[in-house]
Amino acid sequence: MGKIHWKPGTVLYPVPVVMVSCGDMAGQKDIVTVAWTGTVNTAPPMTYISLRPSRYSYDIIKKSGEFAINLVSKKLAFACDYCGVKSGREIDKFQKMHLTAVKGEKISAPIIYQSPVNIECRVKDILPLGTHDMFLAEVVHVSVTDTYLDERGKFHFDKTNPVCYAHGSYYTLSKALGGFGYSVKKKKKHKK
Repeated sequence: MGKIHWKPGTVLYPVPVVMVSCGDMAGQKDIVTVAWTGTVNTAPPMTYISLRPSRYSYDIIKKSGEFAINLVSKKLAFACDYCGVKSGREIDKFQKMHLTAVKGEKISAPIIYQSPVNIECRVKDILPLGTHDMFLAEVVHVSVTDTYLDERGKFHFDKTNPVCYAHGSYYTLSKALGGFGYSVKKKKKHKK
């Protein structure tokens, strides 16, 4: 086995793929597909998205200071791809993809009702990085679809059929390999 050396680049895959909704319920609203997103802090809960300034949603988010990250399920994969290749300057993506815009609980921007998890965010800083600007944001509210809750109130992400993105393609996640700490967990002894 050998190693081939590539030029520096963004090859950290897979990554989550999300639909970011922005704007307001009264007028201008949009959805943009984002693969540059993630968690940056626990308390307060912080996240980020990175967008090219040329994207239609960029100015909407910059002006409003709010957006919602909507997780993508297998059922939403087609809409997710469509929202990434079509511009909101030319089309209402909510209408075209038959997605329901519902005002966020803590922000004016809409959430996508069909998404299993909606993460409402307020922008704290915008960092120009080169091709993209990073919107650093505080998570101010989270809503989840109750269908994926068990009788104890645990949310089952696996049941949502989550989608990720890897080097130009979308993938669903498959079988869990173990829970956090499984590598050091002591095996239970069975009674005879």
